[in-house]
Amino acid sequence: MAKKVFVSGCYDLLHSGHVEFFRQAAQYGDLYVGIGSDKTILGYKHHKTVYSEQERLFMVRSIRYVKDAFINAGSGVMDFVPTVDMLHPDILVVNEDGGSEEKKEFCRERGIEYIVLKRTPKEGLEARSSTALKKTQSQIPTRLDIAGTWIDQTYVSCFAPGWAVTVSLEPTFEIRPRCGLATSTRDTIRKIWPYQLPDMNPEMLAKLVFCMENDPERSDGIVSGAQDAIGICVPGLCRHWYNGRFWPEKIEVCYDNEVLNWLESHLCLVPMQPRKDGCSVASGKDINEAKVKALAGAAETCWSAILERNLTEFAAAYKASFEAQVAMFPGMIQPGVTENIEKYSAMPGVLAWKMPGAGGGGYLALVCTGAEAFPEGAIPIVIRRPGM
Repeated sequence: MAKKVFVSGCYDLLHSGHVEFFRQAAQYGDLYVGIGSDKTILGYKHHKTVYSEQERLFMVRSIRYVKDAFINAGSGVMDFVPTVDMLHPDILVVNEDGGSEEKKEFCRERGIEYIVLKRTPKEGLEARSSTALKKTQSQIPTRLDIAGTWIDQTYVSCFAPGWAVTVSLEPTFEIRPRCGLATSTRDTIRKIWPYQLPDMNPEMLAKLVFCMENDPERSDGIVSGAQDAIGICVPGLCRHWYNGRFWPEKIEVCYDNEVLNWLESHLCLVPMQPRKDGCSVASGKDINEAKVKALAGAAETCWSAILERNLTEFAAAYKASFEAQVAMFPGMIQPGVTENIEKYSAMPGVLAWKMPGAGGGGYLALVCTGAEAFPEGAIPIVIRRPGM
């Protein structure tokens, strides 16, 4: 009777390297494969899968070296434990960069043979890895402004200083142009670094991007606010203090995973129509000290509420920040936006809403009681962590 052989992985961007690994593992017996669930990959690697777990299960099961495959019911790097306990394999096979002392000890405790294979391509084929393949697709993040939008413009912060609060987002969804997610700044970055941000100090990188976007030869006379470059380049949750200058006086960040997970569980994006060409959201602006102080105060409260994970205060401050923006820039509310706000604000579990960036269209960014309250078709966000 053939031995049971078990391997486990994500197998999202399935490639020849995976198939060759399966072929080599199957030489030890009947091969069974554990596949990381969509939920596990999102929680562990902080990004959505390219292919759903059911698609990946179908593809892996269709490979002739595989006896059967299953979606792992566990979580994290050891998500395969329930699958192993169900199958009772004789052998666990890992490749050389997928092994660990934890897996080795796990096998020792259960009397499972532990085999490590070198990562070798099929003869005549190129070596493949999912990491290398992902670098052929643009992984440039985008940003979502949480509160304080417009304070990064000098004609606003000259009335009163204040914070802009942003998060850097993994590009886990199609990022449409003219939708308030700093796509013009992102396009500037992609002209120089098409696939991923360079490995350098995030604040220095943000300043370089800001200077690239605001070329002194720019003829339209518009200075793009620094919050776009900072929001994209600085990972995690970030706030930046503006006081009558184009670049902030100070930048503070939060990388606390519990805080970022909490924020992800309450924020989502709902697509609307893009901002129309020729739309001037700054037309008819009405800025004074009281309105700017209201904007700054809302951003300050919003930051504190997020760090304390106080949903009630966060939602109230988030909504207050948007109301302060619209009071200064009524052009943010273009035709069709009001109807969308009325529709989604009336839904159960929706606590607050705003438009990202300068508004005019694009998305509604909603604060909800939890992921279960996200409207149908809403896009969950994935905040970029340091090192990603």
